[in-house]
Amino acid sequence: MTGKQTIRRFLKYGVCLSLSISWSLLPAQQKYPFKLFKSQEVRLLNGVFKQAQETDLHYMLALDVDRLLMPYLREAGLKPNVQSYPNWENTGLDGHIGGHYLTALSLMYAATGDQRIEKRLKYMLSQLKKCQDASPTGYIGGVPGSVKLWEEIARGKIDAGTFSLNGKWVPLYNIHKILAGLRDAYLYTGDVDAKKMLIKYSDWFVWLTSKLNDQQIQQMLKSEHGGINEVLADVYEITGDQKYLKLAYQFSDHSILDPLAQGKDQLNGIHANTQIPKVIGFKRIADLNKDSIYQKAASFFWNEVVHHRTVANGGNSVREHFNPLNDFSGMINSVEGPETCNSYNMLKLTKLFYESEGLAGYIDYYERTVYNHILSSQHPDKGGFVYFTPMRPGHYRVYSQPETSFWCCVGSGLENHAKYNELIYAFQDDILYLNLFIPSSLNWKEKGLSFEQQTQFPESEKTTFTMTSGKASRFTLKVRYPVWVPEGAMQVLVNGKAVAANATPGGYISLTRAWKKGDRVELLLPMKTYTEQLPDGSNYAAVLHGPVLLAAKTDTANLKGLFADESRMGHIASGKQYPLQDMPMFVHDGQNKDSLIKPVKGKALTFTASDLIYPEQYKTLELTPFYKLHDSRYVVYWQVETKAGLEALKKKMAEQQRIADELARVTIDMVFPGEQQPESDHFFKAEQTSNGVFQDRHWRTAKGWFSYELTDQNKEAHCLRLTYYGGDKNRRFKILMNDQLLASVSLDGSVGDKFYEVDYIIPQEMLKTSSSKLRVKFVAEDGSETAGIYELRLVKK
Repeated sequence: MTGKQTIRRFLKYGVCLSLSISWSLLPAQQKYPFKLFKSQEVRLLNGVFKQAQETDLHYMLALDVDRLLMPYLREAGLKPNVQSYPNWENTGLDGHIGGHYLTALSLMYAATGDQRIEKRLKYMLSQLKKCQDASPTGYIGGVPGSVKLWEEIARGKIDAGTFSLNGKWVPLYNIHKILAGLRDAYLYTGDVDAKKMLIKYSDWFVWLTSKLNDQQIQQMLKSEHGGINEVLADVYEITGDQKYLKLAYQFSDHSILDPLAQGKDQLNGIHANTQIPKVIGFKRIADLNKDSIYQKAASFFWNEVVHHRTVANGGNSVREHFNPLNDFSGMINSVEGPETCNSYNMLKLTKLFYESEGLAGYIDYYERTVYNHILSSQHPDKGGFVYFTPMRPGHYRVYSQPETSFWCCVGSGLENHAKYNELIYAFQDDILYLNLFIPSSLNWKEKGLSFEQQTQFPESEKTTFTMTSGKASRFTLKVRYPVWVPEGAMQVLVNGKAVAANATPGGYISLTRAWKKGDRVELLLPMKTYTEQLPDGSNYAAVLHGPVLLAAKTDTANLKGLFADESRMGHIASGKQYPLQDMPMFVHDGQNKDSLIKPVKGKALTFTASDLIYPEQYKTLELTPFYKLHDSRYVVYWQVETKAGLEALKKKMAEQQRIADELARVTIDMVFPGEQQPESDHFFKAEQTSNGVFQDRHWRTAKGWFSYELTDQNKEAHCLRLTYYGGDKNRRFKILMNDQLLASVSLDGSVGDKFYEVDYIIPQEMLKTSSSKLRVKFVAEDGSETAGIYELRLVKK
């Protein structure tokens, strides 16, 4: 069977191209060559990962399932008897945590067998089935105003923005979460009802889009939509019905797919976590349908992100967006560092690549990100998940609370710590792979063999893998040789006798023999300590020991909002930003920096760098694993300078800080137009609007209008400061504040090729209101459009 798709792509300068793409629909390729064990076959043993799993389990149990279900019941016309949770769960993204929760319960039950989790899973599925049975179409969802929304979409009425669709907050993204939850309930626990509900829901999705053409579907994909194409591909594999694969192709965003397939990195400035789930879908389609174009796109993306856009903790974004390749200064300056959801999705993509190719390099990236971003993103004692992990020296992280916080990274966080067992081991026919050095037990059911891995890694550089039960069996054990062990340094002992480590870093050591109960493999893994610069090569370096990122605890002062409230921006660490020139740095005389970082005797994974650290008051700082550092400010990236260049650097940084401090002092509230979360947090609304990136800066414009809600808590606003690009011409528009005219603007492009700022003084009568909210609205004149707005600040005098 052959399908054909015509995609009409509207390019930046208004040129319209038609692109015809054909594909062959093949029987689903149901098995990856490198197989992972079922979650039930791998159990974590005592260690840091088991502790994190248990902390996550308790957080799950602290949530009220009925409150998570409330949006679904409401939209199904049933009467919920509780209120929904606050925060994102009652401001437009209602129900998205419920989908994540369904997946998290499925993962946790499969990984632990905990009956409390099973009970919740069964109850949640039963309630969702009631919602689906109450719907004439099979739809399940918590999106407010769902019935009207989907009727409009089915008729072809589509108004898509980067994070809105027909005025709703990313409803396709929301749908993806519940579809994925149903899929995972079936795949991880075998629940037959979940499978039936998934197929019925997928059939609703097929109906929804049956009268839409490819151009309309691509228009919808301008709005963040999660991994819709991934789930549809999964349903194709589950059912073998090619209609789902066809729709998976249609829901693949060609504005992202096509450049990637051509080997072009056009990722600068775009919203990172919107793209990664799309690419996961590309990879699933490639694997299931042997599609070389989709495979090339996914592979190019993975390599570009991992090798050119990823920082020391495995993360890759600032304020949720990809950095310019040649400028990672935002990573250091911003308090909105790598987003946990990004790493969650990059690990899902990495897992797929490992299953199809089996390369140890995928595990090297996976291991680093799991230790240094995922494990570090959960509070080890109280629970709670981190949204942004600032790389800014001297800043801190904020943790969620089960009654207040319902961000995307809470949803993915619930899942993250329930699946640490997924890639520890793999197999291929008569080959068993030992990938990760995590204390765990393995039941290789196909062979009737059981094993245990006992280790205190990374506190200890040793792990022991023992066959604990089963008849003597001949197979090959392949042990990963990590890239962080020096060449020739890894040692392998079988039953106490040394054997040749016949591999180099980044490969696998092969051990083939007839194995029997009691056979023991000991691995000695001497870890090197090294520094790593930012991807742009600038003079900031992080310190790692083996796969473990090291950080220094600076102090515990001014940790405003350490545990988040229910406010829309409660996930951001909004406490005082310490001046960068006051933070500790590495200063040297041209020596090898790595040799000056030394272990502290008697303290596992603790290091000192007193011969490097400047100034004097910080010389006693100790570097410890970042995943162990909580409830404090820290330094991950260290400014690096020579003694000769120190004074010039200090003067430069002091001037930069003076300018930043002055701007911060007068700023009451601000928005970066065109960036998803800042706009969402300021209750963005619009008609006939568009956005993009120019010279690595985000902008928004409109032929209709767009608006934000700013907060002036102390009623001290003096002016509205806007950043324009000087080349914008023939732009005529009005600026309204609380529906009153603030300014009429006409731009002719005469300022030229630069960005510039304009202050619009706010008349005091506009501020005479009982509310602290100021709604700023930009309205295009007839036949024109607004300027591109690059930055918006509410400024005091």
